[in-house]
Amino acid sequence: MTQRVRVCSTKDVEEEDVYRFDHADRTFAIYHGPDGSFYATDGYCTHEKAHLAEGIVDEFEIECPLHFGAFDYRTGDPTVAPVCIALKTYPVEVADSDVFILI
Repeated sequence: MTQRVRVCSTKDVEEEDVYRFDHADRTFAIYHGPDGSFYATDGYCTHEKAHLAEGIVDEFEIECPLHFGAFDYRTGDPTVAPVCIALKTYPVEVADSDVFILI
């Protein structure tokens, strides 16, 4: 069953930045892309379980702060080694000034 959960206000996430969102026992990363859209992935790197919200966003990539591997956060696909396992992505909805994740 899909659950729609409010994450934050659109103003809480600068363009080309990442926002950490903890819900229940899970951590997510919410991105505000250079295209103005919002995206969501699992919050931990698949390589060494580092928090992606501590990483660097460049265009549509998130760079892991631990070993500097990177992912395309729109698709979850690895783009820079050492990461080789994709991130899980989640649908995002924006309503009024609120960002919601569908989990």
